[in-house]
Amino acid sequence: MVKAARGVVAILVGATIALSGCTGDPASPGPTTAAPPSTVPPRPGTEFPTTGRGPEPPDKGAWLGAWVKPDWQTPAGRAAALDAFGEQTGAKLTIAHMFHEWQDEFPGPTQQAFQAAGRLQMISWAGTDTRSIASGVYDQLIRQRAEEVKAFGMPVLLRWRWEMDRPNLSASVHSPADYIAAWKHIRAVFTDVGATNAAFVWCPHVQGFVEADRAAGSYYPGDDQVDWLCTDVYPGRDFESFSRQMDAFMAFAREHHRPVLIGEFGVTTDGGPGQRGGWLREAHNYVKKHAQIKAMVYFAAKQTKKPVYDSTFDADPEGLAAFKELAGDPHFTSAPPPSMHTTGPSATPSG
Repeated sequence: MVKAARGVVAILVGATIALSGCTGDPASPGPTTAAPPSTVPPRPGTEFPTTGRGPEPPDKGAWLGAWVKPDWQTPAGRAAALDAFGEQTGAKLTIAHMFHEWQDEFPGPTQQAFQAAGRLQMISWAGTDTRSIASGVYDQLIRQRAEEVKAFGMPVLLRWRWEMDRPNLSASVHSPADYIAAWKHIRAVFTDVGATNAAFVWCPHVQGFVEADRAAGSYYPGDDQVDWLCTDVYPGRDFESFSRQMDAFMAFAREHHRPVLIGEFGVTTDGGPGQRGGWLREAHNYVKKHAQIKAMVYFAAKQTKKPVYDSTFDADPEGLAAFKELAGDPHFTSAPPPSMHTTGPSATPSG
C-alpha cells in the first residue's frame, strides 16, 4: 500500500503504492522447464516445475512483522522507522516488509539494511500488464530479479501483484486466466534461474472472499505454484469483524495445505470509543486459534492527503495498548526468525 487504492478498504488505505505502467524490456528467450541447479529439492508441478518453499514457517506460533511509513525514504530511514515502531509497541518484529514497483531493482540497500537487523524479508512486487508478462516481453527484467534474489542468498517471501482481485486493477490484471498465466511465467523464470530461496506468496484481498462477485479463488494459480497463502484485512469505516472476514478466507485456505500469512492488517479510521483496540484484540485472538496462520504483518502509516487515514498508534493509546498485548503474547514473540542459512549459492548482493 504505497500509492494504489486497495479494494473496499483500500479507498482509505491503499493509495500509497504506485501501480506501474512501464515499458517493456527487450525480449529474451523464454524460461525453460528444466530443474534448477539448487540444493533444495524441487516439488513436481503440473505445467512448470516449482522451486523450494523459501523460509520454513514456525512450528508453533506465528511471526509478527510490519511495514512502517518512514520519515525519510532511504534504506536507513526505513530501517529506523521499523525499529521505532518496535520500540513503541514492544514488538519483536521478525518480518520486514517492503514494496517495490515493477522496474525497481531488488533485493537492494533496503533489504540489506533490514537483513543487517536479522529480519526476514517480505517483498511486495507491483505487477505490470499480465498479458505482457505472459508474452515474454519482460523476461530479461524478471530474470534479473530472480538472479538478484538468488544472489541475496537468504530466504524471502515474494508477494507478486497482491490484491489482484480488486476491481480497479482489471485494466492490468485482465482476467483470472491472464493473471495465472503471468504468475506461472514469472515462477518459471525463477525456477529456471534456481532462485529457490524465494517463497511465492499468493495474496488476494479478504473482501475477494467476503463478496461473492469478486471470486478471488478463481485467481489461484494452483498448489504446485504457491508456497504461502495470504490475504489483507482491514476493518473499513464500518469496523467489519476481523473474524467474519477471515472466516471467508480460511474456508478456502483449509482446502490447501499451505501456511497462511496476513500480508497487511491495520486500523485506518478513528471509530468510536474502544473500536480500534477491540478490532485488534479480535485479530489477536483469531490468529491464536488458527494454527494454519503462521505470520501477520502490520501496515503502519499516516496520510494527511485524500484519502486521509492513520493506522499508526501515535494518537491512539487504546489501539497501542491492544497491539502491545498482541506483541507481548508468546504466541508471537516465541517464534524465532528462520535460520539465515542459504537455500542456494550465497553471494553478497550489490547496490
